[in-house]
Parts: sequence; C-alpha cells; structure tokens
Amino acid sequence: MSPRLIATDLDGTFLRSDGTVSERTVRAWSSLPDLGIETVLVTARPPRWLHDLSHVVGAHGIAICGNGAFVYAVERREVIETHCFEQGLLADIIGDLRRAVRGVRLAVETPTGPVFEANWPDPHRDPVHRSSPRGDIAVLLAEPVGKLLALAPRLATEEFLEIVAEVVGSRGRLAYSGAYGLAEINPAGVTKAAALERWAHERGVEADEVWAFGDMPNDLPMIEWAGVGVAVANAHPDVLAVADVVAPSNDDDGVAVTVEALLAD
Repeated sequence: MSPRLIATDLDGTFLRSDGTVSERTVRAWSSLPDLGIETVLVTARPPRWLHDLSHVVGAHGIAICGNGAFVYAVERREVIETHCFEQGLLADIIGDLRRAVRGVRLAVETPTGPVFEANWPDPHRDPVHRSSPRGDIAVLLAEPVGKLLALAPRLATEEFLEIVAEVVGSRGRLAYSGAYGLAEINPAGVTKAAALERWAHERGVEADEVWAFGDMPNDLPMIEWAGVGVAVANAHPDVLAVADVVAPSNDDDGVAVTVEALLAD
C-alpha cells in the first residue's frame, strides 16, 4: 500500500555525510506532494538549521525539530507548535546534573533560539551561536525550553549518557542523535514519534499509512510507530534491528532510491 505520509530524519539519513542534499533526493522528495503524499522532516536539529532546506520542503513545508519539541514552518520561519519543560522541573534536573557530573556544560533550545552557559564550547557548525545569549542558570531558564543540551568533555560518551539517563529518570526523555559527547534531553513524552503521530492524526493519517526513515537511536520510536520503518544502510545497529526495510546508505541516496520506487508505480 502506498503511504499517505513520508517522514525522514535529516543528518545521516536524508542528507549525505557532508551535510548536503543531493539533486536526486530533492527531485524525488519534491515529487511526492504531486502524488498526494504528505512529507515531513523530523530532526534533532533546531529550527534555524532548516533554513538552507527551504528549497526541499516547498512553500508549505513542515519540519518537526528538536526531537519533537518544536513544529516549524520552514519557509515562513515560524515555530507553530512547542512542547517545553515545566521550568521548576527543568531547574531541578539541571541542579541534579551539576551534582552528578563535575564540570558539566549546559545549553538550551528555546522557540526563539539557543542559550548557552558561558563555558559552552565555541561552535563551528552554527555561527549564529557566537552571538547567542550566554550566562548562568537564570539566563538558561528565562524562556520556555524545548530541549536541554549537556556536555561532559572528560567523560566518554557512553558513560556520560548512562549517568544522564539515571539522573533524569522519568522526568525527561534522553535522546542520542550521534553527536559525540552530547546528551539531548526533552520533556517526558516528547519524541520524534509523538510529534509525528500528533501531526498525522490531525490530518486523519493512521500509523499504517506512514513511512519513516532514520538512522540513529533517537529515530527508533518513530520507526517502530510507522507502518513502514526504513533504516538506511549506515544506521545504528539498534535501528537496523527493528526496521521493516533497509535502504541504501545516506551517501547512496537511500531515501531517494526508496521514494523513486513509489514514483515508478
């Protein structure tokens, strides 16, 4: 059965390893609305990192960002839905992380952009960060927060994530999107899958009418929820283990290859 909605993760899935999107993928993805198939990008990225993909999503393109914290109208550059922490709960989580991990560095993603502690590393990928607010905990909690980011440079990623998972417990949702040493924490119940399910339900689309592509553990709930979960060949072993279909790798345009089979029918 042909899907009514196709969703895809970006980094490591839709995008090639150098962060670009191939012309082949743009053509295939852009053709889906002509078949009556809804398309949604679902990513750990914050909204501002979608601006260079406006030509891919089209005039009415939607992206679910921050692992489900924000729904973003890409061309309008407007956050149209947010799912944020209760501020007192977030302050408690931050306090507990500081006690558990010496020297932990923190940042937050808000509907209007990022805020960083003063000791957060200077970013290379996103120059916007250089002019973003930096400060202490009061600055981090000044706006609603959809995602808490944490770094512990002295700890191995796996060890750090285990500590964070224990500290956060049921108070939040820990996600790992592949960035070395980075813990991404959303409010409890906020995942790519939850946001995609809500978006689909509002349009009368059932899970078995959805295809979802991904590559990393933060894609697992989405891939398991969708009627057809597709892992690209370069995916994390946990994702490959649960996927219904394995497509070629991101560098071999796996999303386009799979979509083109639909277009050929």
